[in-house]
Amino acid sequence: MNPGKRKRLHRILPDGKTVIVPMDHGVTNGPIRGLVNMQDIVDKLLKGGTDAVIVHKGIANAVDTQNMGLIVHLSGSNQYSPDPNRKVRVCSVEEALRIGADAVSVHVNVGASNEAEMLQKLGSVADDCDQYGIPLLAMMYPRGTKIPSEHDPDAIALAARLGAELGADIIKTNYTGDIESFRRVTAGCPVPVIIAGGPKAKTDADVLRMVSDAMSAGGVGVSIGRNVFQNDDPTAMTKALSAIVHRGVRHEEALKTLGVNV
Repeated sequence: MNPGKRKRLHRILPDGKTVIVPMDHGVTNGPIRGLVNMQDIVDKLLKGGTDAVIVHKGIANAVDTQNMGLIVHLSGSNQYSPDPNRKVRVCSVEEALRIGADAVSVHVNVGASNEAEMLQKLGSVADDCDQYGIPLLAMMYPRGTKIPSEHDPDAIALAARLGAELGADIIKTNYTGDIESFRRVTAGCPVPVIIAGGPKAKTDADVLRMVSDAMSAGGVGVSIGRNVFQNDDPTAMTKALSAIVHRGVRHEEALKTLGVNV
């Protein structure tokens, strides 16, 4: 691996594991709850010990992430688009580097009608990342008419492997729902796999249990957005996630960080 990429990757996965908070939702959904004042939420995540955040280039220029890893997202679409699943390239690797990015991310909807276009973009970005020595995180989501479920183990295993085959250094994908099936995903993917948080969960316990199980199945961390930045206490939630990811604490113990006794 390129020495520059190795050094930058260490900022994202300091001990081979990571807690990332994606906050690229403003392009898709606008200023949703939790993402109105971006510096305020960034400050809360800093206090919680977040390893890295994912934002678009405009927000990266507008906020001070201090010692957190900065991942600039290169893909975009919005909820009013005729095809919201069509993610197009809205930033280059070179521009992300000028902003000060430690890594970049690309979104691919596997099975979507324009999958070929997104895969071509992923391969091109991977080449740029190798040239400039910057890590690539690929968000690989099974979404299409042939996909039985976004949490289908076979579809997720294919999506994760596809991202790795085309040059990603980290794969972000959905959790399959159980340890055994997710273990097949991580075993079949030659690069680190982290899980997405998905929609706002009913309880914090549900989120922390999912993260604990994913780590048991060979995952190396999380990239969880709404279940962190829309939490009543984003700082405490980040601390709870970090305890599970970096210290191996079970979810029951991590819940205590949120003031929940089990």
